[in-house]
Amino acid sequence: MNKGLDATFMHYGIRKEDMIIIKEICDEHEVDFEWFKDSILKEYHEIKMKNQETEGNLIQKLIENALKNK
Repeated sequence: MNKGLDATFMHYGIRKEDMIIIKEICDEHEVDFEWFKDSILKEYHEIKMKNQETEGNLIQKLIENALKNK
């Protein structure tokens, strides 16, 4: 396994191997993976990188906002 940071990790905070699993789950549930990746995962990663306070329902809010803007 490559020990360096890949672009997937740099943009989303998720390893490439884990992103493959997320894609499979999206496919299984008929969720557009590209939309999910850019609207949910990237936003969540940006919040975490800024060390902003995260509430328990942060993911729910991210999903609701992403759906409104879809």
